[in-house]
Amino acid sequence: MKSLENFTAAFSSLAWGLPLLILLVGGGLYLLIRSQFLPFRYLGHAISVLRGKYDNPDDAGEISHFKALTTALSSTIGMGNIAGVALAISVGGPGAMFWMWVSAIVGMSTKYFTSTLAILYRGKDSNGDIQGGPMYFIIEGLGKNWKPLAILFSVFGMLGALPVVNVNQLKQAINDIILIPNGVEVSFGSNLIIALVLVVVTSIVILGGIQRISNWASKMVPSMVLLYFVLVLVILGAYIEEVPKYLSLIVTDAFAADFFPKDKPFLGGVLGALILHGIKRGAFSNEAGLGTAPMAHGAAKTAEPVREGLVAMLGPVIDTLIVCTLTALAILVTGVWQTTTDNGVSLTASAFEQALPYGQYLLMVCVFFFSVSSLLSYSYYGTKCLSFLIGADKKHYYNYFYILSIILAATTPFKAMVNFIDGVFAFMAIPTMIATILLAPKVLKESKRYFRSLKKTKS
Repeated sequence: MKSLENFTAAFSSLAWGLPLLILLVGGGLYLLIRSQFLPFRYLGHAISVLRGKYDNPDDAGEISHFKALTTALSSTIGMGNIAGVALAISVGGPGAMFWMWVSAIVGMSTKYFTSTLAILYRGKDSNGDIQGGPMYFIIEGLGKNWKPLAILFSVFGMLGALPVVNVNQLKQAINDIILIPNGVEVSFGSNLIIALVLVVVTSIVILGGIQRISNWASKMVPSMVLLYFVLVLVILGAYIEEVPKYLSLIVTDAFAADFFPKDKPFLGGVLGALILHGIKRGAFSNEAGLGTAPMAHGAAKTAEPVREGLVAMLGPVIDTLIVCTLTALAILVTGVWQTTTDNGVSLTASAFEQALPYGQYLLMVCVFFFSVSSLLSYSYYGTKCLSFLIGADKKHYYNYFYILSIILAATTPFKAMVNFIDGVFAFMAIPTMIATILLAPKVLKESKRYFRSLKKTKS
């Protein structure tokens, strides 16, 4: 296990260097400036589209705008918001949250461009069914000569879709919140039982395809976000006098880096390491620029690519700017980030336990639904990648590989799983961002056409 941890740590470190930071953040800023801050100017219209005002059941696609967003959110609103934020703060201190905010603001623009492209350049799989996602907009938008980039995305997309972090942290939550406090000995056998239960639950849903996944996601995501939102607001209400202090500390520590380990410099200093750490955790949380969300949004029923881009850009707002910030404040105001050595979901559980009666059990409910919803969406992403590589008639084989990975994840150390996913996400971002930047003029042209026609319709 130690060798596995060392290998995945080296893999993550190799992937997350300066070139990727420039591509992910610099590329996102480039898109934001080129679009003249479009995501922020049309938030109201994006919400109207999400509410179904422009839905047309005759449009090509499989699912509604709302179901596309909830399917995408069910993969991002998960352990990235509970375990990912806790990991960001336990390693980097409060300032890490600020750089997660930066990744979300930049990510709004990235998601707008990538998801608009997912509809603008939809392709067809070997069955002749319409599909969207980076592998398709690379081929359809840039041409067949760019197929190696599409293959690169699909290979790492299959690995990035494996539910290893979600399962690992759900197992840790069950162990720390339910089993250990009640005197149950945690062992390989108990972890295996948890994995087998998850295998059964996941199999029932994912073998039903995108329609069943989107139906579950559209019901689970809004309710689980609401429950989590209410619980954290109660915690913040109990510690209301601490909230302004820690909001201020998030901003000041983002540039002071007082809580980041001094032995891990990047770009010549500790601040550079903190920025990289925050951006990495932000990518883990909202997945902007990685290419997962365009696969869900590419299945939306719409004839207007821009509409799906607008809906997609709401993802980082909900996911990182709202849900992750709430988690961070709950951890900070309760003080558990300084009084415990817990990490991941256990740190968030400590905050809930300290602030609420039976708080850790209420969090357990959220963790379960966050994890299960993520399990469902990621399986869809993986099957789409395998379908692109070897044909739609063989995509179901991925589900068997996916189900087996649940067992592996439940019996493997947390650090190894996080490092593995971090590294794989990096290699998904490279083809996605390169293609998006090259195709940005096409999105801008389509945006001008759409908003010009929208003005004519209103007048």
